[in-house]
Amino acid sequence: MTALKLQSPVFEDHHRLPPRYTEDAGNVSPPLAWSGVPDETAELVLLCEDVDAPTGSVVHWTVVGIDPHSQGVAAGRTPPGGTALVNGFGRRGWSGRNPPPGDHPHRYVFHLYALAQPCVLPDTPSAEQVRETLEERELADSTLVGLYEH
Repeated sequence: MTALKLQSPVFEDHHRLPPRYTEDAGNVSPPLAWSGVPDETAELVLLCEDVDAPTGSVVHWTVVGIDPHSQGVAAGRTPPGGTALVNGFGRRGWSGRNPPPGDHPHRYVFHLYALAQPCVLPDTPSAEQVRETLEERELADSTLVGLYEH
């Protein structure tokens, strides 16, 4: 069986997130591709968080109910079958905020989870709530890290 893999055609793991996908420019969600979804997956869940935010982890994007037969998402779109929840900035969908000027580089961690059964999350979940809820249902997961600095 192939392991779940998450990647992007616009940045490599632990490399710079292009400006178009930050609040500096277009504030568009980046394109993502995945493979190796286990056959018994009921749904995929996507979480993106800034793990280096001064106030603690900040959610930039949470999408539940993603079609497990899908293979990715285009820039600026919601993944197939998915429902975007409210992020840490009070917006539904993607928010590519930027760190304060002069702050150290921040890691935007994209997590993709393959779940054995559908999950129910609050409309504005914290990253910790997402992880705790998915822990019992998770069949596989993968991460991709995009770096951002001024």
